[in-house]
Amino acid sequence: MKRKLKLAYIIPGLFYPSGMERVLTAKVNYFVKKFDYEIHIFVTDGKGSEPYYPLDEKIKLHHLDINFDGIFSLPLLKRTLSYRKKQRLFKARLGEQLCLIKPDITVSLLRRDINFINDLKDGSLKVGELHFNRLVYRQFTDKRFPGFMQRGISKLWQGQLIKNLRKLSAFVVLTNEDAGYWHELNNISVISNPLSFYPDKAALLNNKQVIAVGRMTYQKGFDLLISAWEMVAKKHPEWILKIYGGGDKTMYLSMVKELGLSGSCFLENGTASIAEKYDDSSIFVLSSRYEGFPLVLGETMAYGVPPVSFMCPCGPRDIIVDGQNGLLVENGNIKQLADGICLLIEDDARRKEMGKNARNDVRKFDLENIAKQWQQLFESIRPVE
Repeated sequence: MKRKLKLAYIIPGLFYPSGMERVLTAKVNYFVKKFDYEIHIFVTDGKGSEPYYPLDEKIKLHHLDINFDGIFSLPLLKRTLSYRKKQRLFKARLGEQLCLIKPDITVSLLRRDINFINDLKDGSLKVGELHFNRLVYRQFTDKRFPGFMQRGISKLWQGQLIKNLRKLSAFVVLTNEDAGYWHELNNISVISNPLSFYPDKAALLNNKQVIAVGRMTYQKGFDLLISAWEMVAKKHPEWILKIYGGGDKTMYLSMVKELGLSGSCFLENGTASIAEKYDDSSIFVLSSRYEGFPLVLGETMAYGVPPVSFMCPCGPRDIIVDGQNGLLVENGNIKQLADGICLLIEDDARRKEMGKNARNDVRKFDLENIAKQWQQLFESIRPVE
């Protein structure tokens, strides 16, 4: 009989309500309950803060007390020197703790630790788990530097990253699309994020409401969505768009006002009861310029709400089968986005058929299925005892 598998995870923190934290928590809770793994999680920031998503009491949380977040208000030179000092402290403390615990496998969420994790002498196999896509990961975009310097630094970072990734026992990405970008590597596996929930009943799709979800950032493309909604609202003034998310709404509120959409486009705050909002909606729109693996897309499809999505890198093309369980449109094409929304507004039967297919197809991302893929990966690299 095999000994219980011991895993260590490394992540900056667990106190913030974002996708990476939610996915990790869901997976490790399942691992300890269903597979009886022993799990340790190491965090560098947020000492004294409780995890936003509850952890199973069997999971051991270790605070390394590095506090990288505290350096970002410093001037550039001070920040650089402080970062290097904290990075050395991070390596020393993590290495010491891993040597005490002796995990079988250490999983990096590919943040700052990927720069040194392969050098640690704790004896564990090292696995990397990336929650972004290559096109936007390790890109230097500080506008204080000229473009050629930004590109040069990005190329240097990418080269260092590839050297570190090659040394891992396995490197896991979220989509087949993203896997195709890492052509230098031969240790890649694709394991998608799991669904956060799967409701007992599907949405009825009768309400004249379109929904979008995400933080009010450039990445999410809500400026593109609002522009598209101007076209939709002219044809279907009885329909409304609700965008749920935190962040600075100033620019988007100005757009809504300037385009005369105040009566049909509403910018709502983020909510813990987002599932209820999916249930109230009939169409979901993903207007992102880029993604890693859009959790909200799987969530809304679980409710049987058909999506209209840009073909942004990466994620939508791994989840949506165009014309079957949703619609894919050219990335950044505002008119196509508007046309896709109008198509589902105008064709009740097609909207409901796509919603039904979406709910069925997304079951492949059930937590049970995703957890089994991780179990198979761990067992495939685990040394024979």
